Amino acid sequence: METKSTARAFGGTQSVYTHQSSECGCEMTFAVYLPPQAQDGPVPVLWYLSGLTCTHANVMDKGEYRAAAAELGMAIVCPDTSPRGDDVPDDADSWQFGSGAGFYVDATQEPWRKNYRMYSYITRELPELIAANFPVDMDRQGIFGHSMGGHGALTIALKNPDRFKSCSAFAPIAQPSTAGWSVGALSRYLGEDQAAWRAYDATLLIEDGARFPEFLVDQGEADGFLDDGLRPHLLEQACDKAGIPLTLRMQPGYDHSYFFISSFMADHIKWHAARI
Repeated sequence: METKSTARAFGGTQSVYTHQSSECGCEMTFAVYLPPQAQDGPVPVLWYLSGLTCTHANVMDKGEYRAAAAELGMAIVCPDTSPRGDDVPDDADSWQFGSGAGFYVDATQEPWRKNYRMYSYITRELPELIAANFPVDMDRQGIFGHSMGGHGALTIALKNPDRFKSCSAFAPIAQPSTAGWSVGALSRYLGEDQAAWRAYDATLLIEDGARFPEFLVDQGEADGFLDDGLRPHLLEQACDKAGIPLTLRMQPGYDHSYFFISSFMADHIKWHAARI
């Protein structure tokens, strides 16, 4: 692991690191914010998964999470959204597939299966690295994310309810197996058999019996992707049927951008802190 940068922020430290990933078969980059409380011992850790076209840097630069994280003593880990590099296959003509669009799945199809293993990277390899190198309490973890990352957070929490004590999302892709901007990615990563897609679809995981104690979702009403790609009502219907408490907050006038995310970031961190 190599430190690429570090800076003081709100009494803590914001750092960026790279390491050679065995799961993704390339060098991966991630950011970690450690609050001032980490100087005295392990702190809870909150994982933030970013959306399409993003890297670790988008939320680090524009998410405005450090003040709340410092106040509440929360470490924030921000992974990249996909493998990257000259030797990693990509589709340069699509912003919805390949680089910046890993969808937090483990690909099974060629040529993607060697590198596009973001599910295992987020749930196994990176947590092991974080636990070994940072003062965090791995018994107190939460996860959240935006858009594609909101999809990832929901599915990872549903599949790992014993690991994560809290899960929230900003404008998540609620049902990626039927959304226009994710169907193509799932078919190329996982194949044409849609039964394989169910493991990475929050609504279908719930339909198949997966459970989580509760979710918080914020969604902008002025989001241009609301009706075609995000469709939070599908998650609401699935949670209602399964008896999973969902707080779905439709936010008038807000879009899909980091202006929206940063407006409610502190709310989410406080919500997680109360549960972690």
